[in-house]
Amino acid sequence: MSLLLTNIKSLLQVRENNELFVAGTQMKELPEIDNAFLLIGDDGKILDYGSMDNCPDDFDEKLDLTGQFVFPSFCDSHTHLVYAGSREIEYIDKVKGLTYEEIAKRGGGILNSAKRLHHTSESELYDQSLPRIEEIIRQGTGAVEIKSGYGLTTEDELKMLRVIRRLKETTPVEIKANFLGAHAVPLEFKNNPDEYVHLIINEMIPMVAAEGLADFIDVFCDRGFFTVEQTDRILLAGLKYGLKPKIHANELDYSGGIQVGVKYNALSVDHLEYVGQAELESLANSQTMPTVLPGASFFLGLPYAPARKMIDYGLPIAIASDFNPGSSPSGNMKLMMSLSLINMKLLPEEIFNAVTVNTAYAMDLSGEFGSITRGKWANLIVTKEIPTKEFFLYAFGSDLIDFVFLKGHKME
Repeated sequence: MSLLLTNIKSLLQVRENNELFVAGTQMKELPEIDNAFLLIGDDGKILDYGSMDNCPDDFDEKLDLTGQFVFPSFCDSHTHLVYAGSREIEYIDKVKGLTYEEIAKRGGGILNSAKRLHHTSESELYDQSLPRIEEIIRQGTGAVEIKSGYGLTTEDELKMLRVIRRLKETTPVEIKANFLGAHAVPLEFKNNPDEYVHLIINEMIPMVAAEGLADFIDVFCDRGFFTVEQTDRILLAGLKYGLKPKIHANELDYSGGIQVGVKYNALSVDHLEYVGQAELESLANSQTMPTVLPGASFFLGLPYAPARKMIDYGLPIAIASDFNPGSSPSGNMKLMMSLSLINMKLLPEEIFNAVTVNTAYAMDLSGEFGSITRGKWANLIVTKEIPTKEFFLYAFGSDLIDFVFLKGHKME
């Protein structure tokens, strides 16, 4: 049945031409229609939209949204939300003075999550992850990328990816799976990390591909994790099996990860707390999406990525949550928007673009999500009655989402 949304205070992110992404000064432009209607077809896709002056009279149901804003649901292009247990005690260690790297060297961090996951069954892991999916849906996320990387053995990495596949099959949110076997070097390979790289390349990747468990391949290319040379080998191996590259890079230092990501035409390079002229120039000559993760900077007390500098240089920016148990235990994209406003000094229009059209690109979903465009899925956020779109970011602690649509269906 078709559904007509009427009297929308403002319909945001309306893009007739379905741009793949927006960059530089274009990020200040957020096309919108005031006093609008939107018609959802019986197939769950956007059929039509425009001013109420041209409102159609052919529909099955109608919903009045007087005083409310409508815009595309968030695309969260970087999460690790499939994990076992939590790591709040480690955070208290950080409060007491230990650094992220010191905690990792003590067997904490990623290795702690890997140990917990090893002792968690596939069924239990699904049961722990499902409420996180349900939470982010309520918070407005309509498409999400979920990474593996807390397995660090072939068996456990496959377990994670199978849970991600099950979530994709059993929940209404759009899910992309990312194989991140190269998230950390397990303790047993500490003295010979190249042997673990060999395991990833020659055993894990072929088995992931054989089951069709992943869309992307990722590497944590940073100080103390994987080198540029190791990253190069892993991405090349993944490409041979049809896995599109993505990169964790420059969270802890200038790592060369951005450049190796660009070399392999990575969909995105993520974190980017350390970005200099060489990194800017590399990204400017690419189709790779720079993705910043303000939740991790906020939670760990790290420098924020220089998003303002990147946009002013002419680059696009995507903003994702980095939802994970160690460095960003939140998938609340509205909060990420507010952090970007407060701490990165980005404009509201830039931020709306960074969590919709640009994150859709970073997930290879530009043709289906990320904007109000005829023929795209009706993945929509409907706000409560608010005075302006800016208020949505300004009121950082308020729940301002009334309800969401996923593929044309109102989520209860």
